[in-house]
Amino acid sequence: MRAVASGERGGEDEIVSRLRAAGCVFAEDEAALLIEQFADGADRDAAVARRVAGEPLEQILGWAEFAGLRVRVLPGVFVPRLRTAAILTAVDDLRERGELDLPAGALVVDLCCGTGALGVALRSRLPDAMIVAADVDPVAVRCARTNLPDVSVFQGDLFDALLPGFRREVALVVVNAPYVPTGEIARMPPEARDHEHHVALDGGADGLTLHRRIAREGAGWVRPGGVLLLETSRAQAEATQSFFTTTEWTTSLVLDEDVDGTVLVARRATRRAS
Repeated sequence: MRAVASGERGGEDEIVSRLRAAGCVFAEDEAALLIEQFADGADRDAAVARRVAGEPLEQILGWAEFAGLRVRVLPGVFVPRLRTAAILTAVDDLRERGELDLPAGALVVDLCCGTGALGVALRSRLPDAMIVAADVDPVAVRCARTNLPDVSVFQGDLFDALLPGFRREVALVVVNAPYVPTGEIARMPPEARDHEHHVALDGGADGLTLHRRIAREGAGWVRPGGVLLLETSRAQAEATQSFFTTTEWTTSLVLDEDVDGTVLVARRATRRAS
């Protein structure tokens, strides 16, 4: 085992102390990542200072771990949350039960993609699917294109970003649209409030503006029998579900205790009511 010089160890202890004083709950783990990522002492000091000032660790490192994969994160882009992996679990469960038909070439959309983390994870699960992604934020689009170099990543407002030929052809949509009420953003942790673009956080007055639009517009894009999976919160779940309570959709809610995630499962009706 390599001996650790007291000066080297002291530097690590100092970093841990600074991070802990700044409120970092996992100070030891973060210190280890910063030390591994930044070999140069000056670069490391600068990185620690950025973290102490409240910048997200993932934006400092330039990457985030999501569903066992490493995805690139650019400054300002929404950092993938652990709870969003509940969408992946819902996909796996639906496929295992034979309730999600994804033949070769099936069109899968990562909407409001941010870094494209869901798209990256789905690509490993669904190698024969045609995966595309979209986001309204040009920086997020640029970031997603680095994570999904062989995938079309479109810039635009929700479904309007997609090609017209995709209408009623989408087999699966996964969505993590912003759902924080506008007035609550100021009370978010500074690493989100001050360092992630508000367009990735702001869900309107009650947090549900985009959920209403997705319910209203999604039926024009999802094929009959196709599925839309939408992240929401426990407090908002019933309201979100109510937007999909029409003849166009059948719905259920999935609560994933392992990651504290809540997902609306909306299936497109196979035929319109007469």
